[in-house]
Amino acid sequence: MEIEQLERIARGVLRELGAGEVQLTVAPVAGAHDDRWTVSVAGNMPATMTVRAGRGTTPQYIREQIFEQFQRR
Repeated sequence: MEIEQLERIARGVLRELGAGEVQLTVAPVAGAHDDRWTVSVAGNMPATMTVRAGRGTTPQYIREQIFEQFQRR
């Protein structure tokens, strides 16, 4: 999974959840395998989520992870 793809998916999900245009930072989790990413959202709806998005991961699976974690915050 490329960082740009993950950012695009995360922005789309957050818009659907009503967050609007947010400041978003996506970075690999330090010391983890290539498939763990931290998605940090700044602004009036802050959140930090960890998603699994590696080779072969579907956009739908990424959407579900972000949706669940953002709703729990």
